[in-house]
Amino acid sequence: MSPRGSRAASTRRLGSVSGSYYSVPARYAGRRLEVRLGATKVVVVDGARVVVASHARSLHKGTEDLVLDHYLEVLTRKPGALAGATALVAARTSGAFTDAHQRFWDAARRQLGDGPGTRALVGVLLLHRSLPAGAVVAGIDAALALGSVDADLVAVEARRSMLTGLAPIPVALPPTAGGIAAIERPTPSLAGYDKLLKEATA
Repeated sequence: MSPRGSRAASTRRLGSVSGSYYSVPARYAGRRLEVRLGATKVVVVDGARVVVASHARSLHKGTEDLVLDHYLEVLTRKPGALAGATALVAARTSGAFTDAHQRFWDAARRQLGDGPGTRALVGVLLLHRSLPAGAVVAGIDAALALGSVDADLVAVEARRSMLTGLAPIPVALPPTAGGIAAIERPTPSLAGYDKLLKEATA
């Protein structure tokens, strides 16, 4: 990619790149980072090979490409900033923030209050860094079905959903009689064994 340039990340986003703005993870705020500008991508690199952010290159000046994940550590400390965050709007538009996330957030705020409820949501959003999006959504649905807004339970259920394909297929048994499955089997026959004995002594 070319051209390359060095930019200083502000407290909330990368400095202007060709008139547009691209977010980087909050931990890189204030640091100088290398920008690799390609025909369709903007890649931000810390050092020689560590990619810290990758964005589709904007064709229009003055636009912002803000990734919600880049702000999660900040939102843990300042949960009240999420509701009006431009990055949340972008996540909704892209589909990264789904109806399942919203339902979890609503339930968490009802149960825990606005601040703690939003922190619980942030805990769920952090799961996307290590688990597939579909698994996280499945974990959310399972936790909500149990009446829980615990991010740890969402993680457990998300991982469980990834293993369902490996679960043994249940075998239907006949109706039970006295608590023991009534399985009809033919009486074992010793005819073959008797024949062998006769042949051995003949």
